[in-house]
Amino acid sequence: MENLADEVVILRPWREDDVAGMLGFADPLVQRFSWPLERAYTEADARAYLDSLLRGDELGFALAEPGREDRALGGASLYDHEPAQARARIGYWLTAEGRGRGIATHAVRLLSDWALTGLGVARLEITCAPGNVASQRVAERCGFVREGLLRSHMRFKGGRRDTLVYGRVA
Repeated sequence: MENLADEVVILRPWREDDVAGMLGFADPLVQRFSWPLERAYTEADARAYLDSLLRGDELGFALAEPGREDRALGGASLYDHEPAQARARIGYWLTAEGRGRGIATHAVRLLSDWALTGLGVARLEITCAPGNVASQRVAERCGFVREGLLRSHMRFKGGRRDTLVYGRVA
């Protein structure tokens, strides 16, 4: 598959030399909303996740700026893809350097449009913590509709966490 891109972001495959960029996932804000474990995210976690992406466990992309493709500013993925049900989920995160510039919105829009038109997905979901207002805004700007609150949805940092669910249909 070729890269997905517009004037703001390029979604490209992760590469072996991207471990340093994946360590951006250790950022405190990302950890607050996206890392479910109580322990810190480590380089070993980044390497394990990179290995899973290179195996094809999910369709993950590094997010980079046009002209600066060598530097990952975050990631986006299409996961829990169920071709028989024509549905999938989208996840995304950004380093501190990548935030506030429209990168997540452009990346999610590109990935959503591609999944809905190129992969035959009929339903996409984005889930996020109720306190993650930035992620909620990205979802809404990309045409996702808030569908509800999943109470005590997942294990998170030694307890349970609610999750908001957003949907977009073809």
